[in-house]
Amino acid sequence: MSLKYNKKLVKNAQTLRKNMTDEEKRLWYNFLKKLPFPVNRQKNIGNYIVDFYIASKKTVIELDGSQHFEEEHENADKLRDAELRKLGLRVLRYTNDDIKKHFYEVCCELAEAFELSIDVSEILSDE
Repeated sequence: MSLKYNKKLVKNAQTLRKNMTDEEKRLWYNFLKKLPFPVNRQKNIGNYIVDFYIASKKTVIELDGSQHFEEEHENADKLRDAELRKLGLRVLRYTNDDIKKHFYEVCCELAEAFELSIDVSEILSDE
């Protein structure tokens, strides 16, 4: 499935890929990059740039910093998630704190969501 995207956001997506947060880097390098299917970083979908996108699983992963807990951002996130769901995508959200304090559990949840029969501790052994 090919998703439409806003061409005006391409440069911004490239910049975000080069300047990932520490939490995005940790999830990418220590887990997502090692999965047996392609994962896109900072993928442009519609009028949004999502943190991670797995086409084969029709899944978006979003990592939320503290600004996402402000009412304005919470409402924008709800609208964004609804629009992505209309495209047939599942949206999984984690906080930066989840990545910092519960990384193994987040990875286990993702492995389960992707129906992977893998030993997450083996993937994370280089962490």
